[in-house]
Amino acid sequence: MIMTRRPTHPGRVLKYDVLEPMNITVTAAAKMLRVSRKTVSELINERIALSPDMAVRISIATNTTPEGWMNMQTKLDLWLASQKSMKVDQFPKAG
Repeated sequence: MIMTRRPTHPGRVLKYDVLEPMNITVTAAAKMLRVSRKTVSELINERIALSPDMAVRISIATNTTPEGWMNMQTKLDLWLASQKSMKVDQFPKAG
């Protein structure tokens, strides 16, 4: 199944659905997550992908599941890969 719309980056969800509504600054979020301010900034500005480690940290901080956060990243990664022109041959049909 090919998605036509670009999936939402998990950093965008963190920024607009968690941090902004709760008035949590990047600095405060970094302290809560025990990561650098740069890491949080790069994530919410969609410059880096969500790592499994960060998914676990965010899930603990937000009382959600790391799988939910990683699913967002996986959907985005697959969409980005599908946008590339890949020349591959199909496997022959069995039997």
